[in-house]
Amino acid sequence: MKLRNLMLLFAATAAVGVQAEHLKSLDPKGIDPAVPASQDFYQHVNKGWMESHPLTPEYSRYGAFNILRDSSDNRVRRIVTGLAATNPKPGTNAYKIATLYEQGMDSVRRNQLGAQPVKADLARIESTPHEGMTDLQLWMHKHHSSPLYSGGPQEDLANSQVYAMYLGSGSLGLGDRDYYLLNDKRNKDVRAAYEKLIEKTMTLAGYSKKDAKRIVKSVMKIETALADSALTREESRNIPALYNPMSYNDIKARWSNLPLDRFFVETMDIEAPETIIVTEPKSLDAANKLAASLTDRELKDYYAWLLVDDYSSFLSDDFANANFEFSKVLSGVQQQRPRWKKALGVTEGFLGEGIGELYVEKYFPQSSKDYMIELVENLRNALGKHIINLEWMSDDTKVQAMKKLNKFTVKIGYPDKWKDYSELIIDPQLSYAENVQNAKMWAQKEYLKKWGKPVDRTEWGMTPQTINAYYNPLNNEIVFPAGILQAPFFDPEASDAENYGGIGVVIGHEMTHGFDDQGRNFDSNGNMVNWWQPEDAEKFASMTKGLVEQFDEVEVLPGVHANGQYTLGENIADQGGLRVAMTAFLDSQKKKGVDVKSEAALIDGFTPLQAFYMNYANLWAQNIRDAEIQNLTTGDVHSLGKNRVNVSLKNIAPFFEAFDIKAGDPMFRPAEERVIIW
Repeated sequence: MKLRNLMLLFAATAAVGVQAEHLKSLDPKGIDPAVPASQDFYQHVNKGWMESHPLTPEYSRYGAFNILRDSSDNRVRRIVTGLAATNPKPGTNAYKIATLYEQGMDSVRRNQLGAQPVKADLARIESTPHEGMTDLQLWMHKHHSSPLYSGGPQEDLANSQVYAMYLGSGSLGLGDRDYYLLNDKRNKDVRAAYEKLIEKTMTLAGYSKKDAKRIVKSVMKIETALADSALTREESRNIPALYNPMSYNDIKARWSNLPLDRFFVETMDIEAPETIIVTEPKSLDAANKLAASLTDRELKDYYAWLLVDDYSSFLSDDFANANFEFSKVLSGVQQQRPRWKKALGVTEGFLGEGIGELYVEKYFPQSSKDYMIELVENLRNALGKHIINLEWMSDDTKVQAMKKLNKFTVKIGYPDKWKDYSELIIDPQLSYAENVQNAKMWAQKEYLKKWGKPVDRTEWGMTPQTINAYYNPLNNEIVFPAGILQAPFFDPEASDAENYGGIGVVIGHEMTHGFDDQGRNFDSNGNMVNWWQPEDAEKFASMTKGLVEQFDEVEVLPGVHANGQYTLGENIADQGGLRVAMTAFLDSQKKKGVDVKSEAALIDGFTPLQAFYMNYANLWAQNIRDAEIQNLTTGDVHSLGKNRVNVSLKNIAPFFEAFDIKAGDPMFRPAEERVIIW
């Protein structure tokens, strides 16, 4: 019952995560004087760090975010492992957290069980007669995956106070359509590794080699057909195009081979609404065609793979090893993550707020929240200045833009009310896979409880310990979990320049998401309403085209270019965050009576403006494997770290002044070629 996420959580970064290390922007060991700032600013600031932090086999990329994530993981690990020693009472959050984590660590039991936890479900698939195939499809939708199509309630894009019912595309094991459809060496290698994964996994689940090969053929036939009808990455960013209200009767008539009369009632216990929002009609066309043309055997093969894939991370080490072999091809990683990190990730995935409540109690002081509140208001005022002074925007549109900015909801640190896990059952007598399945069904039940109720705008889309931040256009809110409020983003011991260049830019980044190529489609109430004058929309589109071209021209690997259209929203937000945070910083210093050009304002020999931009660059310090560069270029809406620094900064005049960058320098871009949106 999975559905493409229409909440559009615009993350400030994507972090993956061993060492606890305090990061600062002005560490002399990180700066390389042999590479001038005017030549390659990213290398100038980060080369020393990159040389002292070579990639270890566990990582496909490792950077400043990983260090922060590792620090957070170690904090959470201490919390979780400490719970067992308290002998928590069964049924409490502490008991559930400790039990699920301990089961994740118990490889002996999982290896003894092997594929046993999936045997009964596989037997159900294999024994289903022809007349029971519709029942089987609906059972799969309810319990395991989204074969052929998906559906469920989410906020109505046109009226974000209520939930609407959506219907869209089914699951693709490889995620992106290009992996199935392009025939260059890279995509052929990924497909071959995926086919190998399916064959190995299904033999581990008990199928013969011959049957496993047949399953591979069936899965690739179905998923390739679905991929062929799927939206491109660029098309998926056109939010209005995903909003296609249709009557239930019209939907049943067009996609008559799908059991929609039973789908809503039997998988969600919801009567089919009169109107449903279809996100990808072409994908449903393909699903409808497949439903009529596939044999029972092909469908059973497909369902069996989806089921085992759904379970595989919670079975024996043999399954984990098979998945890892695929990951090596996809991202270039050379060593599996430690077992404790995997177990912690699963536990946080289901009981994240239960852990988060303990995390903020121990690691998030009120002083950090107070600092953030002040910082956010400074950034809001700065963005308001930018909007009012825009030369390309009309006064009518500016009024609406300011209305939206002023209605931003700000969430900092942790939710006002914590998630209730009382109905979630974690039983140590059950297997790890069974407990995870119970947790999935509990989460689905909680999700479906929302239907028919007003949208709860107090909910968070991330746990407090997450190293990230987001903007949600449907709530018109910016959210900053406690986890990201650490160095190098925020450091109480650092200068204002460093903090504004760190967390200040992140705040500005998230605010700007409200006005990027996607966020601009929503008004101050979070509804998909066109509040732009036509001429303003045309000017905006023209300027964004220039930004797309700047990133498109970057060759990230030989013959592989960045995708400026797919990463447009994040690139707009990076640029806006940099500009707005600098304005807010300068205003804050003026208010404090600090002359940023005086010698007294120097920070370890650097001017405040230099420290600001250096800490921004420091956020993106990382080493990365070529395979991961290709993987991220295919599927990540964020530009690579180096481009988030070098390409974005080439549009910003104060950066040139701070480092005396002149025409002819590689980091310089002539004024007529710069793109300034916000």
